[in-house]
Amino acid sequence: MNTSIDLEPLTVEERSEVLKALSDPNRIEILDMLSSEMRCNCHFQEHLDLAANLLSYHLRILRDAGLIIGTKRGRWVDYTLSVDAPRRISAALPRGLQP
Repeated sequence: MNTSIDLEPLTVEERSEVLKALSDPNRIEILDMLSSEMRCNCHFQEHLDLAANLLSYHLRILRDAGLIIGTKRGRWVDYTLSVDAPRRISAALPRGLQP
């Protein structure tokens, strides 16, 4: 998992992992919620119609793709977009579609 700015290009496997992370509507919605501010996992439970284990799965996929970072606070976890998320998403696109 990459959570810091990495100037190296993504490997094909990393690009695929990022694109797979973006391929689910629930994960897109989570990223949308995080685009403006840090959110507690309890916020996602309140706003998404997902069982707790399924929410954890989606959050893990986003963490593993390096798109979000979680910080444990007691029994809750606060999530934010990784500093590198925009670059990782852009770098995951096929070369002809990259900005």
